[in-house]
Amino acid sequence: MTTPELVAVGTFFSPIDAELAKGALEAAAIESMIRADDAGGMRPSLWITGVELLVRAEDAARAREILGTPPGSKV
Repeated sequence: MTTPELVAVGTFFSPIDAELAKGALEAAAIESMIRADDAGGMRPSLWITGVELLVRAEDAARAREILGTPPGSKV
């Protein structure tokens, strides 16, 4: 079994915004996950570089359409 390629469909300024976008994708039956560099939640201030929302590569175009974000954009 191969591991699916994951791509970022948005970079958000807060974890809350990323969670809201994740909910929108889940409502459209697109699985996603959030990636934030915050030391596993121990250092929340570290996510200053952004919180990424990841989806499978084959779902990226549809996810960007739902979120209204072009590739590489910060939300």
